[in-house]
Parts: sequence; C-alpha cells; structure tokens
Amino acid sequence: MRLYPTFFRVCFSWMDAERAHKIGFTLIKASHAIGAGSLLRRMFAPSPLLKTTALGMVFPTPFGLAAGFDKEGHGINALADLGFGHIEVGTVTGQAQPGNPQPRLFRLVEDRAVINRMGFNNDGAAAVEPRIASALTQLGTTYGSHRPLVGVNIGKTKTVELDDALEDYLFSARTLAPAADYLVVNVSSPNTPGLRLLQDVQTLRPLLAGVREAADAAAKRHVPLLVKIAPDLSDDDVDDVAALALDMGLDGIICTNTTISRDGLAADATMVREIGAGGLSGAPLKARSLEVLRRLKAAVGDRLTLISVGGVETGADVQERLDAGAALVQGYTAFLYEGPFWAVRINRELAAHRRKFPHLVHPHTAHPHTA
Repeated sequence: MRLYPTFFRVCFSWMDAERAHKIGFTLIKASHAIGAGSLLRRMFAPSPLLKTTALGMVFPTPFGLAAGFDKEGHGINALADLGFGHIEVGTVTGQAQPGNPQPRLFRLVEDRAVINRMGFNNDGAAAVEPRIASALTQLGTTYGSHRPLVGVNIGKTKTVELDDALEDYLFSARTLAPAADYLVVNVSSPNTPGLRLLQDVQTLRPLLAGVREAADAAAKRHVPLLVKIAPDLSDDDVDDVAALALDMGLDGIICTNTTISRDGLAADATMVREIGAGGLSGAPLKARSLEVLRRLKAAVGDRLTLISVGGVETGADVQERLDAGAALVQGYTAFLYEGPFWAVRINRELAAHRRKFPHLVHPHTAHPHTA
C-alpha cells in the first residue's frame, strides 16, 4: 500500500505549489540532518546491477534527479540518501537573482504535470559553488569511489543582454566547473526572455566552445559538457544540434527541457489560460521527449551520451528510455506526486527487469570489475 498519494492529497494538494515544494524539501533535508541518512542509505541503496558507465564515470544507477528541484545545492547529500544516482543542481546563473514574481509554480494534478515560470531563481554561482564542493567531499566520505554524481546546470542571468550572454556563462563555468562532475549549458528554458534564441547553432557553437574551454581550464581537468535542449525544437533543429555536438566533440545532450505547448491536457482549459506563461513538465511531455531521444540516437549513435528527461514516472518509463538509447535518465515532476520513495521504487523495478532479462544487459551497464 502506498501512503504518499494520500499524504499528498491531504497535506499538499491544496497548498501553493512552491510553498509545498519548500516544505517537502525541508523535510528531506531535515531527515538527513538528524541522522536518518544512514538508515535510508541502507534501505534505498541501488542494486549493484544498476551501476552505469557514462561520461567516463560510474553512476550507482542510471536514474537521477533533474535540474530544478535543488536549484542552489542545499540538499545534495539528503537527495542522494533517497537513491538517486546523480543530482543535477541548478539552474545556476552568474549573478544572484530572485526569479519571476510569485505565484510561479502550478500543478495540473489531472495531468500529473506542472507549469513553472520560476525564472532561474538562485543565489548565483559564487554562492552555490562552496555548497557543491562541500557536498562532494561528504559524498566521497559516505559512499567512497562509487558515490552519486553531481552535475551543475548553468543558465543566463536575466538582466544580462543576449549579446553579453557568453561572458555570463563563462563566469559560471569558471566558478562552478571545479566542483562539478559534469556541466550542462541550459539554453532551453522558456522562462528567461530570449534564452531559447541561443539554441540556434550559429549562436550555440561559440557559446559551447567558450564554456568548454573555460570549464576545463578552471577545473584543471576535462569536465564533461552537455547541452540541454527544448522539446519544442523542430526535427530539423534537433538534427542541427546533433550535428553541431558531434562536430564539436561535445560529451552529450540532455533531452528535453519543459515545453511551451499546452496540447492534449485534461486540465480545465480556462484554468490553464489563467495560469499563463511557463514551461510545462510531467506526463504530457512523455511522447515528445521520447521522440526527440530516438531522433538524437539515430543521429549520434554511441558517439554522445544522451540523458533523457521528460514525463518519466515509473521504472518501465526509465527502461523505455534506456532501450531507446539513453545512457542516463532523469526525473523531477513525478517526484512531487510520488514522494520520497520514488527513486527507490524505480531502482527496484529496474533491478528486477535486469534479473529477469539478464541477456538484455544495457550497453552502459558498468563492467563487473568496476562494480
């Protein structure tokens, strides 16, 4: 019997979504702070069958938490306790900013979806970096060499003009890369004016080249670099991004961010219009996200690491993405509906699948000597 859906309905469903998120995240962090983490780690530890090699690193499980839940690196260790194989922090911008006016986070419960126009609210790269560095040290102490990984997602400061976006990204890259296992350039959020214009390959090429050079120089090592794209790109534009990533020798692509589409929703159309602008995430994004993944896989083969995100709710969803060519899979929106035992359920479903079909081992499964 699953208790969380009832808990969500009674305690959170009526509450402002952003306030509910803050309360839920506070409870997760509190459980770690009072010492419950060791118990959770024993209960929730992913099966060794799930160890996955991607981006030159070993992940405890292919399933991780997408950017957006922990925007500022406040709860990395607490989230790791819950069974995520990686946590992507962010989106972090060069300068601190409050984000868009509230309310800015809205649930569409009938659709198991969320609309957000948060606007990259965060403390800025310089404040976030020490938190990530500290968390990595603690993760290493707790888990050893096969700890959960930490990615950092960077975006443009709202007040920075598009013509000056490169320098803004470079500042974030220099500041955050030394504390990141991998770095993601976010040019696909719909909530920063003009940001998606940076997905044009002519603009994207110098941005990615500059960030890669700055990140590697600051970290004194190669920091895997990925770009996160929108589901609203045309198929031709998806192909262009794939070609650009291959030509540049990029490490990977995250597909996909939230959508500006409102097609096919079960929620009341008047209510959706009243909510207004923002990126839609959750179950309605599932089909397009999977479609983009398959298109990218056909274009890049095994030459890039593909991370799939969008509409992932169950272990079967994660397995479908892995079968379609993703090395790693991320979720976020379903976490709000499924609660703190979500990741461990997915991990157990994935492990059960691998035990049932041992001959169908995923190509990114870690070699036995790395496990």
